[in-house]
Amino acid sequence: MDSVPGLRVQRPVKLTSSRDTAGRDDASIVAAQLSGRSPRGPWRIAARCSSGFPVVIVSPSMLDDGTPFPSYAWLTCPFLAEKVAAAESGGAAARWAARAAVDRALAAALRAADRDVRAARARESGGVDACAHVGLAGQRDPLGVKCLHAHVALALAGIADPVGIAELEAAGYECTDAHCEKITASSGRARTPKKES
Repeated sequence: MDSVPGLRVQRPVKLTSSRDTAGRDDASIVAAQLSGRSPRGPWRIAARCSSGFPVVIVSPSMLDDGTPFPSYAWLTCPFLAEKVAAAESGGAAARWAARAAVDRALAAALRAADRDVRAARARESGGVDACAHVGLAGQRDPLGVKCLHAHVALALAGIADPVGIAELEAAGYECTDAHCEKITASSGRARTPKKES
């Protein structure tokens, strides 16, 4: 995937503190986006929206306490999470799984995305993937489409996931109402990010 309109995929740079170089409190922003829940274990931002807010975070395959953690990419954008949840509720995951069972090109693209996510998770984990026996969101079968949020997160993190790309196009990419600015301001947890050029 070359690019997604309006979104920037960040180079893999680990956060060394809860504040990035632009002075944003990304940990508080992500917690506000996730309804007050902080992500488990170490993570970094893989993509931001055009307003500068985190959209996707990625994590290594093992938590600090040694627990295996197969979910490489997490969708944090509340707008996209809501749109994808509506698609899931409407049966989109089942339709994708049924299509993958008969569409050889889609099946091949999903297998390629599965290989890519396993490789990315190993890189994020310092070369050793503690969850190498499973792919996307802990699934063993790359054609078993279950979590559209994970597919969209992968597409935004730079993995050419055909389900994620299609669902992202259907969702509209990003909000137009400064949703994250509103939730972070109302939570009192984070300052508004500055737009980066």
